[in-house]
Amino acid sequence: MKIKNTIISILIILLVSSFTVYTQTVKLKFIETTDVHGSIFPYDFKNDKKAQTSLSQVYTYVQQERAKKDQQVILLDAGDILQGQPPVYYYNFENTKEKHLVAQVMNYMNYDVGTVGNHDIEPGHDVYDRINKEFNFPWLAANAIKETTDKTYFPPYKILVRDGVKIAVLGIITPGIPMWLPKNIWSNIDFEDMILTAKKWVKIINEKEKPDILIGLFHSGVDATYGNQSADMPRNENASELVAKQVPGFDVVFVGHDHHGWNYTVKNTDGKNVLILGGINAARTAAVANVTINLSDKNKKVVTGEIIEIKDFIPDEQFLSHFKKSFDEIKKYTTQDICYFTKTISTKDSFFGNSPFVDLVQNIQLKITGSDVSFASPLSFNAEINKGPVYVRDMFNLYKYENLLYTFKMSGKEIKDYLEFSYSRWFNKMKNEDDHLLRFKIDEKNNIIYYKGHPALYNTYYNFSSAAGINYAVDVTKPTGEMVSISSFSDGRAFDLNGEYKVAINSYRGNGGGGHLVYGAKIPKDDLIKRILSSTDKDLRFYIMQWLKKEKTITPEKNNNWKIIPENWAKKGKEKDYKLLFGN
Repeated sequence: MKIKNTIISILIILLVSSFTVYTQTVKLKFIETTDVHGSIFPYDFKNDKKAQTSLSQVYTYVQQERAKKDQQVILLDAGDILQGQPPVYYYNFENTKEKHLVAQVMNYMNYDVGTVGNHDIEPGHDVYDRINKEFNFPWLAANAIKETTDKTYFPPYKILVRDGVKIAVLGIITPGIPMWLPKNIWSNIDFEDMILTAKKWVKIINEKEKPDILIGLFHSGVDATYGNQSADMPRNENASELVAKQVPGFDVVFVGHDHHGWNYTVKNTDGKNVLILGGINAARTAAVANVTINLSDKNKKVVTGEIIEIKDFIPDEQFLSHFKKSFDEIKKYTTQDICYFTKTISTKDSFFGNSPFVDLVQNIQLKITGSDVSFASPLSFNAEINKGPVYVRDMFNLYKYENLLYTFKMSGKEIKDYLEFSYSRWFNKMKNEDDHLLRFKIDEKNNIIYYKGHPALYNTYYNFSSAAGINYAVDVTKPTGEMVSISSFSDGRAFDLNGEYKVAINSYRGNGGGGHLVYGAKIPKDDLIKRILSSTDKDLRFYIMQWLKKEKTITPEKNNNWKIIPENWAKKGKEKDYKLLFGN
């Protein structure tokens, strides 16, 4: 009798245990960083001051969540970490013997999966091929295809298993890279359309892996109309939302690239909800997807999103201690003297006409290349270099990106049309002296659209491309095609629309970035490479640094080679719009 009762008791326990296992739920917390841009330490090396956000604080948050026993944490990164703050530049190009700091940090933080960003490609093959080997986790890009084969250059996806739940993470990079970077930087790689890529790989993943959860980890934004593009355009730069809607199967799509931050839901073609999440750049936020899944019926999933403010967390002390040697080494590098400025310069003036900040870059480009004309833009919204000693760190404010410098061939008419394109998207067509000088995005009631409290410019400021080497006027009362009148070269030579000239231009613009050459100057995209007469072998910042070291003392001045007319209208418009953008 006792044996019989014992057997019955054991059977009951087994049944209860079995029932418990198959009715339990699993909690998963997916944490995404994106567009970190070298913000590893709680320190702004560019401006020599503390920073509010960094990976050291992300790590504090991640460790806090990992300590909770009722959930599994999956740490993801959506790309663009290898450009921005000086620590990454230093390990990209200066200290190349040690394991890259980014690999050290992300391995230390135990990232599970990453996706490659366009600025991770920008440093060149030597850098991204090396760091790809140093990561302890897969660095994905399903649409980066080896040109000579149909194989991917980076892994397309990663399978993770957590508490009996099978997770597939598909990584895709923005396909716009050939528009921005010279061919040698992405040689042997073709960047295919995101929607076509997602359709291909979702089918493969579902048939081969049969995952319980499918995550998209995309280095791409959500606005398919950005940069004069349209939703039906092949290889759209920001196709993340299009993929979420048009390719059924995703539970969550994590995005990046656009620096905006997102947390919203869309319906796919099957009528199911897809959560779109994105963190903000410089580790300012982390995007988090909380997924609860029922093991007895894995189709029963609850998916919610949240955005975590990283400034609310203190830096992890063990993290800072572990990487102190690297921090000190970078600080020493960034505080090296380069030259002396006799006055302070700011990018703020660059939005409204000639400015010493942009013209310094223009003049250096002209001297390096010996060109007739130079094109340049303000690359930072609100950067300043103070009067006095100038340090290596200041170079990251003077020139933000690792562009190469091209010497380019253009006709006089192409130069004019380039400027027409630039200014038509930069300045408003003014109706009277009380109108806006800058062109803002407006709603159906003709009111300026605001984003997070700031007026939205019609075009991004780094596309506000002006010229040096020629004298010209921009008439803001005229339509596109009639705004720009070029009077002469600045050295007195006659400017001929039918003439052929050498132009100094950065590699982003020279490869079609911003559309100035393709849509403005009407140079076919495939012909751009034929126009390149020469290119620097290192980034422009390096050559600017060398030039400033040689000059020692610099007095930055306006070239005063272009003006906005009517001048009294422009003056009033500037006063109004300066307050809108920068306050009093």
